[in-house]
Amino acid sequence: MSARWRKLGLLYRPGETGRHAKLRTHAANPLPVQIDGDLYRIYFSARDDQKRSSVGAVDIDIVRREIIAEYGKPVFEHGPAGSFFAAGVSLGCSYEVGQVRYLLFMGWQNPVGGHWRGDIGRLTIQPDFGLELECPEPVMGASSDDPISLSYPWVMKMNTGEYRMWYGSTRSWDAGNGEMLHVINSARSDNGHDWTPEGLAVPYELGTSQAFSKPTVIVDPRSGAYSMWFSCRGAEGDGYRIGYACSEDAIDWRLANAEAGITVSDSGWDSEMIEYPHVFDHAGHYYMLYNGNGYGKSGFGLAVLSDG
Repeated sequence: MSARWRKLGLLYRPGETGRHAKLRTHAANPLPVQIDGDLYRIYFSARDDQKRSSVGAVDIDIVRREIIAEYGKPVFEHGPAGSFFAAGVSLGCSYEVGQVRYLLFMGWQNPVGGHWRGDIGRLTIQPDFGLELECPEPVMGASSDDPISLSYPWVMKMNTGEYRMWYGSTRSWDAGNGEMLHVINSARSDNGHDWTPEGLAVPYELGTSQAFSKPTVIVDPRSGAYSMWFSCRGAEGDGYRIGYACSEDAIDWRLANAEAGITVSDSGWDSEMIEYPHVFDHAGHYYMLYNGNGYGKSGFGLAVLSDG
């Protein structure tokens, strides 16, 4: 898919005063769930004074780009000490199995004397759009396939009936240039619950594209080809950019960051960095929610796809 994204502007910026203690700053990892028609509940990760992230939410008319409701309390909080999400909750994706809607997230840990790390957990989306932890243990945690840390997952149900997941996996905290090597791996499932890792999905390039996060995948209904956008950076001190990969079969991917179709602005809220994309189809148009400066501190914006 030849992509060109037209930015529609900043959609939501968190207020600077009067916020709940668990939602002091940031609106990172925006994740939309349709309520009805043009109305979406958009969940996001906000931080407290200790930088622990919990889930906030706003209801937005995606066509008029109007905030209909803003929720003053977290809809889901980070976990207690010792839990796999004690240091925070960062949102990945939502998907359905049968009649149940799930939301997958990265659970953060900050072990004493150790490096931060993550596992993948799962929430259920309730009929009233509340969020409930399904299990106190991760859906996917450290293993021989993913020995260090896991991050933001994206799940798609394929035409064959199987489910495929793309997610972040750390290979090294320092690949020799001061930047971690954190790649996008894949996994498959017959039932949407039990996952079999399949290893590296997207090629990486040391020094240019080696720290990936937050994949989002769509399939072109005309050609059947797959497009993936994600955050990536290449060296210590680099700001995130939105990168791109494409595939004919959702298995073999070609890294093609120059074809992402979106980058930082010349000035404003997304002029320093651009990251955490979430692409979704609404009424036949593809939209992208994404973050800008400060890993979501400046809020999230919206873009619409014009393909060539």
